[in-house]
Amino acid sequence: MSGIRIGIRCDAGPTTGVGHLVRGIALAEELTSRGVDVVFLGDVGGVGWAERELRERDLPLLPGPDTPADLVAAVRDLQLSGLVVDSYTLDPSCAGAVRAFGVPVLAIVDGDIRGQEPDLFLDQNLDAELADVPTSVPRLAGLNYVLLRDSVRRLRPEQPKSAHAVPPKLLAFFGGTDAFGAAPVVIRLVLATGVPVDATVVAGSEQLRKELAQLTPGPGQELRIIDPTDRLPEHIAAADVVVSASGTSTWELLCLGAAAAMVWVVDNQWLGYERVMARGLTAGIGLLADLADSASPAADAAVVTLRELLSTPRVRTELSTRAMAVVDGRGRERVADAFLALLR
Repeated sequence: MSGIRIGIRCDAGPTTGVGHLVRGIALAEELTSRGVDVVFLGDVGGVGWAERELRERDLPLLPGPDTPADLVAAVRDLQLSGLVVDSYTLDPSCAGAVRAFGVPVLAIVDGDIRGQEPDLFLDQNLDAELADVPTSVPRLAGLNYVLLRDSVRRLRPEQPKSAHAVPPKLLAFFGGTDAFGAAPVVIRLVLATGVPVDATVVAGSEQLRKELAQLTPGPGQELRIIDPTDRLPEHIAAADVVVSASGTSTWELLCLGAAAAMVWVVDNQWLGYERVMARGLTAGIGLLADLADSASPAADAAVVTLRELLSTPRVRTELSTRAMAVVDGRGRERVADAFLALLR
């Protein structure tokens, strides 16, 4: 499909996280595999991991216009055939302005469409297809359209995990930057289970690394602290238990058949957290703010949940089986088919 150029307007950063960028990269991988030229428009906030992800894929990053007029000008100057918009903060009029200019727009959302008027919506969240959305614009909705990177798709196992490692391997990560400092809070609860565990935790900053280093593992417990890494899918695939924040990474965990325990950190993660819990796709340990006091009832309940996951292989296998059944890893192919059809 030479001659087609798609722009992806999204941002990432220490406080906004990297979820928008990650799913943009997944879609870009699918598009470039079909011969489409892709350029990113945005700001990654100096997050080194995000910069490397783009650089290693030869995906150019240009400044991201914030106004409808400036975005239309960028679309014109770059001779874009289509535009993908994925942002909670970008002026909602941008999508309509680019569409009025004659260039098809795909808007990626998480429930709230923010008054945007694109040609096509994508909401890749669990049960999104059941939502009553106030728009006549066509929607791709639900887990059939989850955008996953090559690094995840190629590690999808052929069957659910049934590892019986002793001690079990645990991986903990909380977004690309862990902006709310979840790692020390949650790892403290993991250690409080008293269960032997081989734990690896991603420290999103030097301050979090220092806080984690002050924790004392108990008998049979090992704690390994690592920096943010582009090899995270490999760590997920190797783990017996994964603890993470509810968000876009949830769908990666489901695709890889992870036996996961989720914490919700900010308000916009609550709906996803509630839905995966209701389906029994992951275990839940609650709201981060409620877990900060290690003596609270919420913290006590989280310890019980984590102890069961770490000590009961059957529970892990059941979670892995249900997880793999709902995300097949081919969502980005379906999204690319639908979006490229608009360009024709």
